[in-house]
Parts: sequence; C-alpha cells; structure tokens
Amino acid sequence: MRLLDTNVLIYAFEQDSPFKNWAHDLVVQSIIDRIAVVNPVIIAELAIGIEEPESLSDKLSRWGIILTDLPCESSLRCAIAFGKYLNRRKTSPQGKLPAPKAPMPDFFIGAHASVMGWSIATVDPDRYRSYFPEVSLIVP
Repeated sequence: MRLLDTNVLIYAFEQDSPFKNWAHDLVVQSIIDRIAVVNPVIIAELAIGIEEPESLSDKLSRWGIILTDLPCESSLRCAIAFGKYLNRRKTSPQGKLPAPKAPMPDFFIGAHASVMGWSIATVDPDRYRSYFPEVSLIVP
C-alpha cells in the first residue's frame, strides 16, 4: 500500500505545480494498482479551504483511493518520533522559537506508514527521512 501525502494530491490537480505531471501520474497509477491510501490526517489537511469538505471522503472513495483509520500502534511511534524532533530542535537555530505542543501531521502520516510497512509518496521527504528512515519514500 502507498500513503499519498497531502502535497502529492494537491499537486496532482494544481495546474501550475512543477510536480503536476509526476504527482498526477503517480496518483492515477496508484489507483489503478489499488494501492492508493489516505488516512484521516491527510483528509483533514485536504479539506482545509475547500468549498464542500463534507464531500471529500466520498469523492476520494469514488476515485478509488482507500480511506483507512490510523492504527493505535502508530500513536506511540508518532510520539517517539516527535520527541526526537523536539530534542533535535533544542540544539538547532530553531531552538529559541516556540516548539509545537503536539505532533505535526507528517509525524502521524510517517508513523502510520511505519507501523503498517507502507510507502509514502511525497514531495517533501526530509522529515520522513529524518524520523521514519525505515519507510520507503516515492519522490519526484
């Protein structure tokens, strides 16, 4: 299975995106192969700013994208990775800036893929590579 990161789904339909062709082809092939998956975190990110967010899940399902919940096991993996992020942040130039109080979406997405043994399609691989090195990434 392949988790489609929010940015891949956005770029697949954004005409002026430099990643449009890559993202569109990847989404289409993932749907054809029946391995395209999104979770509630990805759906929430996609729903921000659209006209009818309540119809998004149905639209994704009709396209052939599999909607799945995050397993409870991913919560611990998410927390561990976020803890590492906070510790690294303390020693970086960002250490003086206020840190997020809760894990950011990429930590939930990465933890989900990690626990399930799935890959992630993304155009923003840095955080996944840093905190979920075991996850296979599909990048442009």
